[in-house]
Amino acid sequence: MDLNTSRDLAAIAVEAARAVGDRLREAFRSRPEVKTKRDFHDPVTEHDKAAEERIREVLDRLCPGSVVVGEEDGVRGEGDISWYVDPIDGTANFAAGLPFFCTSIGAVVDGEVVAGVIYDPVRDDEFTTSLGGAFYNGAPIRSAGAGTDREAVLLSSYPSPRDLAAEGEVALHRFARMVNAFATTRRPGSAALKLAHIAAGWSDVAYGTYVNAWDVAAGSLLVEQAGGVYIPLSGSIFTPGGYLACVGGFDLAGSVMAEVSTVREAL
Repeated sequence: MDLNTSRDLAAIAVEAARAVGDRLREAFRSRPEVKTKRDFHDPVTEHDKAAEERIREVLDRLCPGSVVVGEEDGVRGEGDISWYVDPIDGTANFAAGLPFFCTSIGAVVDGEVVAGVIYDPVRDDEFTTSLGGAFYNGAPIRSAGAGTDREAVLLSSYPSPRDLAAEGEVALHRFARMVNAFATTRRPGSAALKLAHIAAGWSDVAYGTYVNAWDVAAGSLLVEQAGGVYIPLSGSIFTPGGYLACVGGFDLAGSVMAEVSTVREAL
């Protein structure tokens, strides 16, 4: 993949993400009707589905002959380029009126993420990435921050109800070790936006379980292109499982997170 093509794909991702920005801003804090998918912890709204459909329309127009893998409507299309789309990452926040959600779109060629965008419509924050770097609202970013746990901010969705069902008290004890080790621990509720904040150096470590490729495709490249570290705990971003990310220079080997960074399995 040449650099210019990667940048072109990033620009297409941006246009597709911004195409749903107005709708999501207008719908935010409207208390939309919430339905559920896997269980009552897994919400979806009409805006998730409508936003994904609009994104598909833009991608089909700007990049015909590609595949779109969406959270809401699965796999459609054929071609050498695949787009991994999460129209609203952080639906529970969006539905409740909490301003921490985003649209995430990653472009994949030959099994490699080559471009992407994470767009926060509430703040109009645009995080873009290609093989040429990582950018926040057009300006280059570097992933730098704390070096050790005791100085660092951890962003985590752990433990989730699924973690508790699978691990029971083990999950609670692991989370207790994290809370005690880190200066601050937060559970903001959007994997993609957490990764964007790691890339920008606004937080230091991000950890989550049970994510899919549409959650983390764009964010994984964004973190790496910004100089941070992204680890798919399942071995690949395309295999559902856990993830760990940190800013560049963070002492992961000396961190309490070393416990999970060495476990290569879908959590």
